[in-house]
Amino acid sequence: MHQALIDRMQSDAPKKILACDGGGIRGLLSVEMLAKLESDLRVARGKSGLVLADFFDFVCGTSTGAMIAACIAAGMSMGEIRKFYVDSGAQMFDKASIFKRLQYKYDKEPLALTLQHALDKALKHRTSRDVPHATLGSTGLRSLLMMVMRNHSTDSPWPVCNNPRARYNQPQRKDCNLHLPLWQLLRASTAAPTFFPPEVVRFAPDTPDEYQFIFVDGGVTTYNNPAFLAFQMATAAPYAIDWPTGQDRMLIVSVGTGSAADARPDLEAGDMNLIHHATTLPGALMNAASAGWDMACRTLGACRFGGEIDREFRHMMMVDERMNSTCPKLFTYVRYNPELTRDGLAALGLEKIDPDKLHKLDSVEAIPELQLLGSAYAGRHVTAAHFGAFV
Repeated sequence: MHQALIDRMQSDAPKKILACDGGGIRGLLSVEMLAKLESDLRVARGKSGLVLADFFDFVCGTSTGAMIAACIAAGMSMGEIRKFYVDSGAQMFDKASIFKRLQYKYDKEPLALTLQHALDKALKHRTSRDVPHATLGSTGLRSLLMMVMRNHSTDSPWPVCNNPRARYNQPQRKDCNLHLPLWQLLRASTAAPTFFPPEVVRFAPDTPDEYQFIFVDGGVTTYNNPAFLAFQMATAAPYAIDWPTGQDRMLIVSVGTGSAADARPDLEAGDMNLIHHATTLPGALMNAASAGWDMACRTLGACRFGGEIDREFRHMMMVDERMNSTCPKLFTYVRYNPELTRDGLAALGLEKIDPDKLHKLDSVEAIPELQLLGSAYAGRHVTAAHFGAFV
């Protein structure tokens, strides 16, 4: 952990947090929205080489969002991240290659090698016998980074962060999290059931105290939208980051991968058998949790932009500084999340795109349409002007 990151954590400057949802290949929607933000910030600050790590002090993500967050924290531009997604999309999400992955040693599968190369290059990591690949404690990480995964061994969500003050990041610990390979943590956060084998992570390796946990995709926790979890980590005493709150002191930007409720207006009670529940409940719980954390952030935060969540709660934006709830505002909040419905696409002039093609998390054949939608939504709705004085 290098001093520049510690100094950034401890500075009195207002803090900016970026939270990236999970969503498989639909992470490309987030990439296009964030590319627009990066472009806006370059203009606003007069710095043509600015990357999002220069602006955001804390970047977090779940599943595919963890991939984006790690690349941003490593100092990659959104153009580089876009290329990574387009070039590696089939490796990350194509079901046709699932069984091929079982032929490889876990750290030699194509996606593992791709992650190792991309992160080591971005972090300017020099391999050695003791540290073959960049770790969570890499001095090349330019912002705080948090990734959400699910520890299947302990049946619990695991938000893992490079915060040097965290309890399990203390260097005297044999199982210090900062020593874990960054590529493996990302592989764990994106180890979606039916797409990847689970990821086995070793702690305190090569010591008498060595143990291991099995991890799967963080998207199957209730934190597929990690925005509120990031706020909690930045402010709750056990995490020892201790950033002050206030709508002029903290900004949270939450970026989704598209709202795609599986509505069934023709559903009959008799259709709801065991197979129906097994195939629909995980998605239903993830969608409800994602919307719930969004609602919590809009209630506790001064919401400057966000689409309508439902017809009763609506968008809960602050208009003309009128309070949108009786709660004191703990941060400024912005939520970007395209609507993947026929009406949502039509509103962006994209009537020719079939919404059903965009709903699947593994629709690698829809990469061009996802990029087109992300760009169109960003052009219409995404702007650094929503950040006010934080820019």
